[in-house]
Order: sequence, then C-alpha cells, then structure tokens
Amino acid sequence: MAVFAEEVNLAGYTTLRLGGPARRFVEATTEAEVVDAVREADAEGEPVLVLGGGSNLVVSDEGFPGTVVHVGTRGAEQVTDGHGRVLVRVQAGEEWEPFVARCVADGLAGVECLSGIPGRVGATPIQNVGAYGQDVSETVVEVRAYDRRTEAIVTLSKEECAFSYRNSLFKRTPDRYVVLGVTYALRESDDSQPIAYAELARRLGTEPGGRVPLKEAREAVLELRRGKGMVLDPSDPDTRSAGSFFTNPILDAASVVELERRVAERLGPDATFPRFPEGDGRTKTSAAWLIDRAGFAKGHTRGRARISTKHTLALTNPENGGTEDLLALAREVRDGVRAAFGVELVNEPVFVGVSL
Repeated sequence: MAVFAEEVNLAGYTTLRLGGPARRFVEATTEAEVVDAVREADAEGEPVLVLGGGSNLVVSDEGFPGTVVHVGTRGAEQVTDGHGRVLVRVQAGEEWEPFVARCVADGLAGVECLSGIPGRVGATPIQNVGAYGQDVSETVVEVRAYDRRTEAIVTLSKEECAFSYRNSLFKRTPDRYVVLGVTYALRESDDSQPIAYAELARRLGTEPGGRVPLKEAREAVLELRRGKGMVLDPSDPDTRSAGSFFTNPILDAASVVELERRVAERLGPDATFPRFPEGDGRTKTSAAWLIDRAGFAKGHTRGRARISTKHTLALTNPENGGTEDLLALAREVRDGVRAAFGVELVNEPVFVGVSL
C-alpha cells in the first residue's frame, strides 16, 4: 500500500542534498501504486514530480507545490531470446549500480561501463544515461510506461524512444510518460563489449575496440569514477553533486570554426581543443575542457557551492548551501564559457522550479 505524507523535505532525496518541501509525497512500491498516484494527481489538476534516486535533479529551495511520486518498485527477470541475447526486464525503482553489479557477476555484458552511476533504472532511458563509451540506448529493447495523455500503459520500442545524446522522447515530453520498467538486451560473455573510450582503454592496457574481462572493465570504470568524485561516498563532499552538470556541446561546422578562432586568440595559435566527430557533420567537444580553459579551476567556489576538487564538470554542495548558491555558480560558469569561447553550455540535470 502506498504511503502518503505532507511537507516532506526533498533535500534528503537528492544526491545534491538540495530542495525544499513537497506539498504531498507518495511512496509507491508497486506499478499499480505508481500509476494510481499519478492518475489521481492528474485528475485533481495537481502538478506531479516523479522521483527516483534524485541523482540528476536540482530542486528549488521552495520545494514542489504538488505531488511527488517516489518510485520504489523492485524486481528483475531474465529471458533468453534465442538470438544469443539475454533480455533483462527491470522495474523502474531498482537501483542502477546494484543492477549493473549483478549483470557483471552473472556474466552479462553491455552495461559494465555504466558502473558506479547513481540513480534508479527508470531514469536511464529518460536521460539516455551514458559514460565511458557506452549509452543505455545500445541495450534498451523497450520501455514500459504509463501514458498520462491517454491514461494507458504502453510499451515503446527502442526506435519509438527516439534516443539521442543524453536525450530521449521521455525527456523531450517530460509531462507525458512515467517509466515503469525497462528491458535491456545483454550478451552472455566473460568479456566486455569493445572498449570505446580512450581513457578507459589506456587504464585497461588495451586499444580502443579491444575487449577485456568483464569484471576488469567494471573495476577500471569504478576507479576512474572515484578519482573524479563520481561514485557516491558520504565521507566525500565532492560526491554531493548531480554528476556532470553540463552536457558536452555538439557544434555545427560554423560553430567549430568560431571556437577554433577563439581558442587561438585566447590560448595561442598552436592551441587546439578536444573534438569528436558525431557522424552527421557536427562535432562534440568537452565541456570540462572549456570550463577549465575559461578560468574555472577545480575547487572554485561561489557562496556555499563549489566546483568539485576532482572534476570541473561537477558542481557540488559541500557546505549545506541552498539551490540558489548552486545556480549562481552554474550561471557564473556558463556565462564565463560563453564569454571566452562563444559556446553555450546546457545543464544536464533536470530542473524543478528553477532555471539558469
């Protein structure tokens, strides 16, 4: 049975430890409870916030003036599809990192480079979660969701999810679908998927495209993430973050030329910047590189918010500040990068009641 409460402080439910009270809070542990809570709030014209692990969320100091549905559903099942794949159907409320750990322990490859990411399964298709050369869109087969517009439970194929870089149908239509479960197609293997990320390949002593034992890939990813403060640790204030605060910019040809000009002007004629072809004529560059070269070092502070001492892409709340402290720092960084390089940084976390 769902548990209801009022005026629940949301700071305790986000990894940033930020956010004011929710007017109404529902703890839902079954799919039916999730759907009923959302349907009831919609019928009453009440704003709804669906909350998982809170690892990709920035909530205003004023909180949320509606119903928060905290998804706590549990369960996973495996089915072999006859094509050398194992389909794993997982409830949205399952914690992501323990799920990845179980997959690796069971010899299922496809999500090992996504080790150490906080949050719950339901968030992964929304954000098209990715790290170290893997995205969940590579393994998602289908997503089960509640469609708030039609008031029906639907199953959306990978193609219907319309995945792109850190984006999806769910993120583009945030008030329509509530993710209830995700099916992933994994491969039975003692070895990882081909290692696509150069930094990870170096750590593993292999070339990009090489395979390594599954458990070695996972451990190397965890080591890299810990070194950047990206694995939750109550004793480490750098992990009081929402992970990467800005997405890596994807630039068209004209923007690349302008960035080349500005980099040369600011850093010298022989200076260059990270670039990764996107295959559609556009180029991805590194937000962390831009932040650092714009003059924002690790540990830079504004008010009670701070850039992580380990990674310039993480904005942290080490001193129990407020959401406005974090946003002031984010605006300073965004505006500084725009002034230096003409590139507009876009926030990766979901904002609730606030904006940049």
